[in-house]
Amino acid sequence: MKIAITATANNSKAKLDNRFGRCAYFAIYDTELQQTEYHENPAKASAEGAGPASVQFIASKGVNRIISGEFGGKVKDILNGLKIQMVIHGQPDSTIAEIVQQFSKN
Repeated sequence: MKIAITATANNSKAKLDNRFGRCAYFAIYDTELQQTEYHENPAKASAEGAGPASVQFIASKGVNRIISGEFGGKVKDILNGLKIQMVIHGQPDSTIAEIVQQFSKN
């Protein structure tokens, strides 16, 4: 399974980015390989449509679950249609390493 986490930077000490569509980076954790890759969000500076463009990006990476602080209404419908599970993480001060550790146990 691949889990995408919205991140403020491209390292394990980065904090969760509460914005999905305009997050700075996506940390993509592969539960089988137990490895995390960091990708700059190509839609973060888009004038419009950042959410749907971000969904297309993470879907192209084979993500099954996305963890963020919030999701917009349009994005929820698209993610549901693609069967990508959304998880709202209620602890915005968590680091990517802490979130990976928490969800790799599940």
